[in-house]
This record gives sequence, structure tokens and C-alpha cells, in this order.
Amino acid sequence: MAIQGSFVASILLSYLVAACYGATFASLQDTLIVTGSPKAGQVLKGGEDNITVTWSLNTTFPAGTDSDYKTVKIKLCYAPISQQDRAWRKTEEELKKDKTCQHKIVEKPYSPSANTFTWTVQKDVPTATYFIRAYVHNSIDKEVAFGQTTDSHKATNLFEIQAISGRHVSLDIASICFSAFSVVSLFGFFFLEKRKAKAAQKS
Repeated sequence: MAIQGSFVASILLSYLVAACYGATFASLQDTLIVTGSPKAGQVLKGGEDNITVTWSLNTTFPAGTDSDYKTVKIKLCYAPISQQDRAWRKTEEELKKDKTCQHKIVEKPYSPSANTFTWTVQKDVPTATYFIRAYVHNSIDKEVAFGQTTDSHKATNLFEIQAISGRHVSLDIASICFSAFSVVSLFGFFFLEKRKAKAAQKS
């Protein structure tokens, strides 16, 4: 009984340690094959264009590699060119501190094959150069593996997203018309006042 209690305690302790100390990117296995619909260099528009992501287990790994895989989180990640001089997008080895992949695309239960998801680029995604990465989490929600649409240097298969400006042509035209009307009204007011003053002097 005491042995069983010690075993349970050790299991709980290992889970606690794993939860307290976050995973590092170097500790993850690159076991997923991830592809995205954007072509290299393609420019997508926020709020309009879609991205289709597919992912599956790389079958060259030994059977049982994915025995502890529970969920997959697909994320949109900044390419190095869009991280320069931007500390809020900085890559960190410890995943809890890493700011490379800030935009969640989808979270799904793990399945070794036939995974696909189509996502509409959100309007609040900043203009930048991106790639897609999938993180695999285990039963305690710790990252244990990954896959991405680019190479290890994050230099291939990159695409751009162009954020919406928040302004519309019709709004700009209305603003110009209103400004012009205001100027004309102001001159008209002064003209009428001047005529009234002259009329008062003649009378």
C-alpha cells in the first residue's frame, strides 16, 4: 500500500514539475507535416482571404511516437523579417515567453491523419510576413512536438498579410465634401454679413 502511495505521489510530482517548468522549442520533436494554402510571396488581405491548413503525423517516425499526443494548436507566426526591432514579437527559447506565434488559427483534438481547417484571416492581424506552425500538446497541455510550413531557418514558404486600414473611399469622399461645404458656408456667411453692414450704412 505504501509503495502504491509513493508511486502515485511521484506521478503527481512529475506532473507538477512539468507544469511549472515550461517546454523549450529545442525540446520539441518535429513530427508533424504541415502545409498551408498560401504560396510563397502571396499577399493576403485581412477580413477577406482564407487560409487552408492541413497537418498529419510524419510516418517515418516509429510507431507509438504520438502515444501522448492529445491536442493540436495551429498558429500564425511572424517571420524573422517582421520581428526585427519589434521586441513584442521576439522569439524566445522558452515557449511560455516566446512571442513568435501570437495568432491562434484553431485548436483540435489530435488525429494522426486527414486534418484540415480553413480560416478567414482576421481583420486585426497586423501587416507582416508569416508562416504557420502547429504545436502538439500532451494530456497536461504541455507542448511536446510541432510542425511548420517553413524550414528550420524560417526562410521558405513565407507569405504576407495586409491588414485593413479601417478607412473607406466613401468615407474619405464624404469627409472632403463636408470640408468643402464648411469652407463655402463660412465664406457665404461673411459675404452676407458684409452686405448687411453696407445696407445698414446706406440707410
